[in-house]
Amino acid sequence: MKTFPTLFLLAASTAALATTLPASAQQSTSVAQQQAPSTASELQNVVLVADAVTLTAEGLLIARGNVEALSGDIRLTAKEVIYNNETGEIRLTGPIRITQGDQATVIASAAELDSELRNGIIHSARLVLADQVQLAATKLTRSDGRYNVLDKTTVSSCHVCTTGEPPLWQIRARRVVHDQLEKQLYFDHASVLVRDIPIFYFPHLRMPDPTLDRTRGFLIPEFNHSTLLGYGVKVPYFLPWGTDKDVTLTPYLSSETQTLEFRYRQAFKNGGLEFNGALSNDTIGTKKTRGYVFAEGLFQLRRDFKLTFDLKAVTDDTYLTDYDYADYDRLNSDIKITRSSRTENTRFALYHYKTLREGESDDEIPSLVLKAETERRYLNIWGGELRTNIEAHGHVRRSTDDVVGRDVTRANASVQWLGDWTLGNGLRTGVTGALAFDAYSTNNDSTVSSFDSGLAPSLAAYLRYPMSKTADNGATYVIEPVAQIAWTGGDNLDIANDESTAVEFDEGNLLSLSRFPSHDRRERGLSTAVGLNWSRISTTGWRGNLTFGQVFRQDPETNFTQSSGLSGTSSDLLVAGQISNQDGLLFTGRAIFDTRGDLDKAAARIGWTNETLWLDASYIWLEKDLAESRASDISELTFDGSYRLNRHWTGLMDWRFDAVSGETSEAGVGLEYRNECLRVGLSLSRRFSTSTNVQSSTRVGFNVALLGFSVNSNNKSYDRKCG
Repeated sequence: MKTFPTLFLLAASTAALATTLPASAQQSTSVAQQQAPSTASELQNVVLVADAVTLTAEGLLIARGNVEALSGDIRLTAKEVIYNNETGEIRLTGPIRITQGDQATVIASAAELDSELRNGIIHSARLVLADQVQLAATKLTRSDGRYNVLDKTTVSSCHVCTTGEPPLWQIRARRVVHDQLEKQLYFDHASVLVRDIPIFYFPHLRMPDPTLDRTRGFLIPEFNHSTLLGYGVKVPYFLPWGTDKDVTLTPYLSSETQTLEFRYRQAFKNGGLEFNGALSNDTIGTKKTRGYVFAEGLFQLRRDFKLTFDLKAVTDDTYLTDYDYADYDRLNSDIKITRSSRTENTRFALYHYKTLREGESDDEIPSLVLKAETERRYLNIWGGELRTNIEAHGHVRRSTDDVVGRDVTRANASVQWLGDWTLGNGLRTGVTGALAFDAYSTNNDSTVSSFDSGLAPSLAAYLRYPMSKTADNGATYVIEPVAQIAWTGGDNLDIANDESTAVEFDEGNLLSLSRFPSHDRRERGLSTAVGLNWSRISTTGWRGNLTFGQVFRQDPETNFTQSSGLSGTSSDLLVAGQISNQDGLLFTGRAIFDTRGDLDKAAARIGWTNETLWLDASYIWLEKDLAESRASDISELTFDGSYRLNRHWTGLMDWRFDAVSGETSEAGVGLEYRNECLRVGLSLSRRFSTSTNVQSSTRVGFNVALLGFSVNSNNKSYDRKCG
């Protein structure tokens, strides 16, 4: 008998494919379409597609051949569907596939369900959750539209091939109950097998299904060994607290320590906060109880203001490095209220500093800093841009001794006008005029005035002449000579240098009026800056640029340190460049050379990111300079990267090398295996002592994660292939 596709709309719930069909002789599909009821307006629509649909005198609706039913986000396909109008029973003949969005899929050979699909039995069923976890059972019993009870079940997130080869790991259980409302899986008499070999047995086991974002329970444990702390294990426990906050408690037990790590997070309508910390009782510290706490938060306030805080506290100087929690040599804490826009930048901030450096005292560094600042831009003022800045600043030290206990309060204000024009021949020119006011009050320092103030007028003009050319291969070349002449008046104030002790000379401040980082020092007198910018942009994505620059003065500037490259009447030569391409490579470098061609300061960084490689390497060279509290040269190379060896294996490495001493300060290697259902990580790291208060230590870490449950495994590039 010839069949043909039929599409009809039944205004009935999923419970009834036909609610009030007359008991008549077998009808054709066209008759069924004509008599489909549409009276139950409160019931959702179901669309049924089949090769053939018939009605029998016994009240059965039979759909055969490529049957497909759609209702909301539920989609059902089967070979045959029989609906009994009198009993409300639905019989399905497979292969059957029932999907609900992208959350769950049921595949079976046969099923008997009630009219609402809330209760029934599904034979030879396979339940797939979030396209990750598979539950295969001889029988699936559906109860109350909420529970799926699976008998003699095998659970795994690994690919199961038709060759009969067992999956890498699986859980076999006498019974598994899937609670769709709570999104939990409950196992009875569960055994964990690796390649069909039983490893663990659990009388009862609860795990979240992969569609659940947050649930109470244990997370992935971590095993490690440290020469300081011995062999240990960390077992995190996650505890959600409502829908807006949660706590993670991680006991860390070893032969040398009893530690409890914690993390608290809470979300608000206008922001959120997070606390991280730990408490320890160990045998390696001088204190019986050791610990730390870090707190971060961000909140949106009224009138576009934003509140942020970043607070850090620790019981002793070596705790963070002993436990490998952080690598700070100073703890910088701050609370800030800011507002930023195209025409305004306002900040109110409180800073606190605690030193962890050997030989540095908290009493002698500015431990508390208070700052208030607002900068505004006014556009189209006299054909240019007007900027105003007002700043109040104060910092105090704990010590009250002369000089080392110096406290400073200052107020600074400035007004600046900037104008620039492009002439007909492409020459760009600009003029800047500014007037600044500085006032300083100093306590506990007899070597400088207790109060001093002054005005600093400034005037500058610059020229830039960009020229471009396109080569035969499509690459664009741009060369741009730049020059500036500037003058700043006023006298140097009788104040200490507290904030401008470290000066950088780079391509960003080549044309600045002052290259000091703060207001306690200003470049005064007549100066000239010249430079050359060169760049090349190819059609294939390669891009490179190079900058040369130098500053000349009428009078020598003695406030710059020798290693800054800016002292004297002529500065060192600045050379800076950058290279990038479409494959994720980015290289930046900067160096300054003195008149003899010797290198005074240099820094370089290379990053490379693609599908197989992640690389971040840097190098820094600083010449010794007692004026910058640097008694010896600094030459350091750091490397951090990972390389994907093949589909499943990834190698990791980090390294920090002190080229002056010729010794490695930190080194680490790691190896990770990952596929669609398993991740195994092994790491080895060594920290070499660089001071008397930090001990050398070696750490070994090991962790195993079964992907698909609490750890997402949606990255398909790690999936194994059958065959």
